[in-house]
Amino acid sequence: MNFLLRNLLWVDCAAGAAVGVLVLGLASWLAEIEGLPLGVLLFTGAANLLYACYSFSLAIRIRRRMIWIKLLVLANLAWVPVCIGLAWVHRADASPLGFAHLLGEAAFVGGLAVLEWKQRHQLVRPQAN
Repeated sequence: MNFLLRNLLWVDCAAGAAVGVLVLGLASWLAEIEGLPLGVLLFTGAANLLYACYSFSLAIRIRRRMIWIKLLVLANLAWVPVCIGLAWVHRADASPLGFAHLLGEAAFVGGLAVLEWKQRHQLVRPQAN
């Protein structure tokens, strides 16, 4: 298994934490340049941090239950239509950067869901170094 797949949960939690911290920390500035309401950015930033906490709780475990991995995949899949919906609702005011932010997040998280689903059996087992 390559490095990315072996560390998929770490990639997942690091990405969620990084996006959450950046979006929350730069929310006012991002609202101006992305044309998205501040509340949308605060919501997405907070959701990313909460999600990162959950994926971190899985990443630090040696053994994981399949239901926990399935919940992670489901959370990723559920976030995709939220991001697409936000892009749709704010289509009149969002800048191209705002669309790229929301649709890029949907694509990234959807990709993670696919990878995590394909690797779900490996993700429940202890990882050999």
